[in-house]
Amino acid sequence: MLRKLVKWTGLLLGSLLLILVAIYFFIATNIANRAEKKYSFATETIAIPTDSAALLRGRHLTEIKGCTDCHGSNLAGKIMMNDAPLGRLVSRNLTKGKGGLPADYSTADWVMALRHGVDRTGKPLLFMPSHETTLLSTPDMAAIIAYCQQLPPVVTDLPGNKLGPIINITTYLDKMPLLSVEKIDHAKPMVASADTTEGIAQGKYLAVSCTGCHRPDLKGGDPVAPGFPPVPNITRSGNIGKWSQAQFIQTLRTGKTPKGHQMSPENMPWKMTAQYTQTELASLYQYVRSIQ
Repeated sequence: MLRKLVKWTGLLLGSLLLILVAIYFFIATNIANRAEKKYSFATETIAIPTDSAALLRGRHLTEIKGCTDCHGSNLAGKIMMNDAPLGRLVSRNLTKGKGGLPADYSTADWVMALRHGVDRTGKPLLFMPSHETTLLSTPDMAAIIAYCQQLPPVVTDLPGNKLGPIINITTYLDKMPLLSVEKIDHAKPMVASADTTEGIAQGKYLAVSCTGCHRPDLKGGDPVAPGFPPVPNITRSGNIGKWSQAQFIQTLRTGKTPKGHQMSPENMPWKMTAQYTQTELASLYQYVRSIQ
């Protein structure tokens, strides 16, 4: 009797394992096919400024939009994640040094990446927040491109991306923005301009960078990935609604909350928000406070 029980238990566990393997194979194949899919969008180009003010604006935007967080301070790329269960995610070298962008990488190629989330061949850019950069105003997108186009070349030898089971599964469940090309309204026209004066309008424009983690309504939710903490509600109805503007700005500059908790820059990119101007942080505060 015991032998039969052990036998049937083994068969059951073996069958369950085969089912799980089959399910994962389906998921991994699905993500691989979506990552290799080629898209076709109309070629667009924009006028790229060369004046010093535009280049300074472009540099500032690369700092506050997370470009330097992912691609490094010199924008030459880096290994962002390398963990067997998760996988390996590598950001691209954005300079034209060896291992970086090709010499003929054009403005249209830049626009394709920032607007549509695909490379010059039409393949999706992995973990590139193009669903956020597509909402940049035309002048801001042009300023970023202008700044990146004049970067000194940096030689790199970075490995390629390798998706692990957790990334595959969370992407399949729509819990990780691996393929931003699938999240963009590609028919939406480019934003003509953005308000740069202090106020709710500017705050709303800046808060696009917060939506990737805090959700479109900024009310947070589940962790962005396994091992990360739950994402807090940053609207008026959340804990931040109890903070003064001065406390909000101090927290985003230092990573330390009014209660003295030091936030990890891996969970909350306060080293990025520390680069915001005083006006930008004030506008962001006014916007999140306006949301019930």
